[in-house]
Amino acid sequence: MTPIRLLLVDDDPLVRAGLSFMLGGADDIEIVGEAADGAEVDALVDRARPDVVLMDIRMPTVDGLSATERLRRHPDAPQVVVLTTFHADDQVLRALRAGAAGFVLKDTPPAEIVDAVRRVAAGDPVLSPAVTRQLMEHAAGAAPDTRRTTARSRVAALNDREREVAVAVGRGASNAEIAAELFMSVATVKTHVSRILAKLDLNNRVQIALLTYDAGLLEEDGR
Repeated sequence: MTPIRLLLVDDDPLVRAGLSFMLGGADDIEIVGEAADGAEVDALVDRARPDVVLMDIRMPTVDGLSATERLRRHPDAPQVVVLTTFHADDQVLRALRAGAAGFVLKDTPPAEIVDAVRRVAAGDPVLSPAVTRQLMEHAAGAAPDTRRTTARSRVAALNDREREVAVAVGRGASNAEIAAELFMSVATVKTHVSRILAKLDLNNRVQIALLTYDAGLLEEDGR
């Protein structure tokens, strides 16, 4: 099995050492580099070609948010998991909007951080439905009219079936749950999700969820 190539980015050397010890002990994870600031990320990614970047948000020169935004604009960009001490704040939301596949708290048990890296490498977001709802609640009232108008314009590109799938993703439903709800196969759900990502120029399911929230589709769904 080819190991998951992981880059660690945190300005605290003790945190990096702890993460390296914890994650480097997994048979299927290889630490390919470490950075102390977001300013180092682009060059390290070009050189080490990681599959996943574990990115601290708060760093002194270039923070993890700016580094994530810059990194996700690259072709074949690695997946980004944000490291934070807060469950939901504006910076976490901005990182997710920029394309981060999820976030983990710094006090998360080691086994769960290892699992988060594996899940993201496999293409799954690191956000439970409960956390997704918490993020939506945190964003409530914060979306200006211009954001809603823009979001509605973007989701207008979806056909009715894709819109139904997007709303289900926004509620935090899994592919299996969406398949059962909409009477289709899991493979068909995956196809719809892929088409939604392509049509809306999004990186992952987290961004679908945030866009459906911004567009007011979850309010209209009423579940």
